[in-house]
Amino acid sequence: MKITGKELRRKWLDFYKSKGHTDIGAVSLIGDGSTGVMFNVAGMQPLMPYLLGKPHPAGKRLCNVQGCVRTVDIDSVGDASHFTFFEMMGNWSLGDYFKKEKTAWTFELLTKVFGLDADKLCTTVFEGNASAPRDGETAALLIGLGIKPEHVFYLPKEDNWWELEGTVGTPCGPDNEWFYPIGNPENPVFPDDYVEIGNDVYMQYKKTETGYEPLANKNVDTGFGFDRMLLFLNGLSDGYKTDLFAGAIAKLEELSGKSYDGDEDARRCMRIVADHVRTTVMLIGDANGILPSNVGAGYILRRIMRRAIRYCRRLGVSADAMSEVARIFIHEVYGEAYPLLVEKEDYILEEIKKEAERFDTMLVTGMKEFEKCVQGISRKNEFMKKQDPAYRDETVVGGKQAFRLYDTFGFPLELTEELAAERGLSVDRAGFEAAFKEHQEKSRVLAKGDAKGGLESHSEQATKYHTATHLLNAALKVVLSPDCNQKGSNITDERMRFDFNFERAMTEEEIKAVENLVNEKIKEDIPVVFREMSLEEARAEHFVGVFDSKYGEVVKTYAIGDFSKEMCGGPHVERTGTLGHFKIVKEQSSSAGVRRIKAILE
Repeated sequence: MKITGKELRRKWLDFYKSKGHTDIGAVSLIGDGSTGVMFNVAGMQPLMPYLLGKPHPAGKRLCNVQGCVRTVDIDSVGDASHFTFFEMMGNWSLGDYFKKEKTAWTFELLTKVFGLDADKLCTTVFEGNASAPRDGETAALLIGLGIKPEHVFYLPKEDNWWELEGTVGTPCGPDNEWFYPIGNPENPVFPDDYVEIGNDVYMQYKKTETGYEPLANKNVDTGFGFDRMLLFLNGLSDGYKTDLFAGAIAKLEELSGKSYDGDEDARRCMRIVADHVRTTVMLIGDANGILPSNVGAGYILRRIMRRAIRYCRRLGVSADAMSEVARIFIHEVYGEAYPLLVEKEDYILEEIKKEAERFDTMLVTGMKEFEKCVQGISRKNEFMKKQDPAYRDETVVGGKQAFRLYDTFGFPLELTEELAAERGLSVDRAGFEAAFKEHQEKSRVLAKGDAKGGLESHSEQATKYHTATHLLNAALKVVLSPDCNQKGSNITDERMRFDFNFERAMTEEEIKAVENLVNEKIKEDIPVVFREMSLEEARAEHFVGVFDSKYGEVVKTYAIGDFSKEMCGGPHVERTGTLGHFKIVKEQSSSAGVRRIKAILE
């Protein structure tokens, strides 16, 4: 290889430090809520306040390499160029240098430091419109540096202009995008053989109600794709051939006995597993690390992890392969740039193992049910063809079937759609949503009859039992599956009855583990903290709602440390230590896919 990922990282940062920039490091991958997105999706995103005028404590010249996560095109992962985690190399001028310096530095970096062929570089600039002039200044600077005049292209606003849509008074301006031929062919033709490698944005205007006006303090915002640049510098056309993935792919080849280059299906599986494990490591190992769950960013992580597990199975390896691949990313690839990953290694690997065990169990039973759906469609088509040879085959998995896979077996709708697509089928998404809504309505009706939290009285003992349902609900999620949720309850002064979704009978070991965990939390004498907040705030803080549709704009929440966080309207004790000893006296089936626990407090 011509250059490794570690070398590229150092070259980028060292170059801009030599031009007076400060390396500000990377911020958390997890969005803080200020930008309206779950994850950082671009290198400039965390710097938006400073591009809008706030002084940066590190000065006016900044640089870094920032991790990003994007999952909007997750279904494209598996080809040679898509990733869910990637890094952006950035540098910024906050009212300091502008076009003359930036064009010169980008050209110097690409040709002198990285060794790209100046004769093959192509760039695009803003062609101008009624609101803002043609960016002839940038074009002239580029040609003066050595870019061939026939390699400078003027494109319209949708291609070479940056602004925050729907805003007034914010900086905006033309951009200069840089392109290089993928695979480095001898006689490349633009744009067919070219791919964008980076972008220099020149924020020289302020957006007004009627158009644009010049800015006094002009900014430069630069973003170059780290993974993509590594691809070009090594003359490759496959992003999974760089050293970022070499170790992971080699490990998957070793474990599966299949060749990345010799088996097209195995190659796609290896790409998906390698990419998704890398993203998993980064999200769990982040400074604000998250865990797989059924809400928000945790749901996205769960989808990524479970997709990786499924492709491990398709590749013919166990989910343990994820941990082996994770170790390679932690130690061989990213440990130097992200030392927290090494510190959190045991934690990361344990969470990967736990999620793999949860999903593996669910996948076996869920896949059998999915196969029944497919076979049912096939049998129907065969029968109807016999009745009417002109009959057109059914090609849609029903919405109610998809909802059953979701509700009973924990299959996300996206997984069912992916599995269906592999069989040439689609899924009735509208039907799924209708079934989901019907389920919510039934829950709401049940909730009305359960308005006091299933309590037949508000006595002191009934209040204790009600609080214990919160501990039980949380314990079931830990011991059995995070997908377990309360489906109903009934409480008297003598006992509690608690229904929850789960596809099989609990083992004696699982019943004991749930009992022990609840009693452990009782023994810790944890305060039960009550707060009122908006429904949006409650969801953002990961409070669980059993019957979503019954909540208003302001909700009551009860937190028992970090162990249990629920939206609830029932009465609760002040501390768990007052509950007594929790004992499960019976575990049985309540209905299809729903189990029932009867328990007492001694």
